[in-house]
Amino acid sequence: MTSSLSTVSYIGATILFILCLGGLSNQETSRRGNLYGMIGMTIAVVATVFGVQVTSAGLPYIIAAMAVGAGIGLYAARVVQMTQMPELVALMHSLVGLAAMLVGYANFIDPAVSVNLTPAEKGIHEIEMYLGVLIGAVTFSGSVIAFGKLSGKIGGKPLTLPARHWLNLAGLLLVIYYGYAFVNAHSVPEAMTPMIVMTVVALLFGVHMVMAIGGADMPVVVSMLNSYSGWAAAATGFMLSNDLLIVTGALVGSSGAILSYIMCAAMNRHFISVIAGGFGTDGGSPAPAAGGAQPAGEVNPILAPETAELLREARNVIIVPGYGMAVAQAQHTVYEITKVLRERGVNVRFGIHPVAGRMPGHMNVLLAEARVPYDIVFEMDELNDDFPTTDVAMVIGANDIVNPAAQDDPTSPIAGMPVLEVWKAKTSIVMKRSMASGYAGVDNPLFYKDNNRMLFGDAKKMLDEVLIVLKS
Repeated sequence: MTSSLSTVSYIGATILFILCLGGLSNQETSRRGNLYGMIGMTIAVVATVFGVQVTSAGLPYIIAAMAVGAGIGLYAARVVQMTQMPELVALMHSLVGLAAMLVGYANFIDPAVSVNLTPAEKGIHEIEMYLGVLIGAVTFSGSVIAFGKLSGKIGGKPLTLPARHWLNLAGLLLVIYYGYAFVNAHSVPEAMTPMIVMTVVALLFGVHMVMAIGGADMPVVVSMLNSYSGWAAAATGFMLSNDLLIVTGALVGSSGAILSYIMCAAMNRHFISVIAGGFGTDGGSPAPAAGGAQPAGEVNPILAPETAELLREARNVIIVPGYGMAVAQAQHTVYEITKVLRERGVNVRFGIHPVAGRMPGHMNVLLAEARVPYDIVFEMDELNDDFPTTDVAMVIGANDIVNPAAQDDPTSPIAGMPVLEVWKAKTSIVMKRSMASGYAGVDNPLFYKDNNRMLFGDAKKMLDEVLIVLKS
């Protein structure tokens, strides 16, 4: 493939990537956006593999590596459950960071890379390598820890080391000092020590940064690591003088940063406070709101047949899905219940909180998988004013995103966080396995309100019973 044809292919792939991001911003166009992304990536890979930078001798190795990677990807796509998507995404981010590290070291060791560069160009290229390895190392180790937290292998409680901010500052100063030593080194062996020290510091910083972030902030962390992986890819593009990789990395990095900002606003959190150390516990047992009064009142349990009767008599129903629905794989039963109710003339809608689940868009993907119509799925801001005129608000496995303490208790860790105001409905029904607190480790006063009912048990089993009664 000639250089001109590669350039044209790269421009076409860039346009398709931009169209992909635009399509993914809306449920109705997400399939088309995904298709644009796949076509663009295919063009980019073909143009790179058969471009002028790849020799015929290296082509078989590249094709063999691609075949192995494609096989692993296809296998993962077939066996990974929807509930495992957040940790899979974090794992993929770690691979991007690892790739940036390896490319940086390969460029650093290969003498042919800088043989024809002027001293100024050589200095710029060394900075590119140093930053590429730095960003890649932080992304790699941070994503591995995020994978551990999201998969439950590492607890969600934030690790708050004494003087942790001073430790981070010391690490930053070390990175700057050794960066100066790296650029001013006169040989590869002399520069190897600063590069290795920086890599170790960056890896430790990635671990410390994500370990200090609580479970309640993990959706923001996934988005943040997505942004980091984009900047790591852009840094790799600079190292390889690959314009497409630079543009693609910048698109991913900037879109991830914007999404992180949006999600922080949805949680009433500042991005810096998330990075400095979030809140959250393992969420395994009831926990009172820190500094706040223990919720008072009695829990009103309800059975599946009574739930079905309330739904049958309702005219307006809003369903709020959460991570519990994903764990129980109940989205298909939810869709069947929705169909039955809509056939009876009931106005059924879904309310999605921006941070519901364990990653951005988690609930939207689950509902799309179950073929829930896009036109009845709404964002939190579009539905909150409608709860006072709603007969039944059904919460399926959600907790923190429907917690009234966010509005009523200024001492609560989630105070000020926008939530779905389900307690304003005529009747709210919360489906949970137990009274355990949510991922933020904060007790929920909603459970004790007079108009709330608790449907305990596995969401899939309970909803199957509700569906049977509705169809009878």
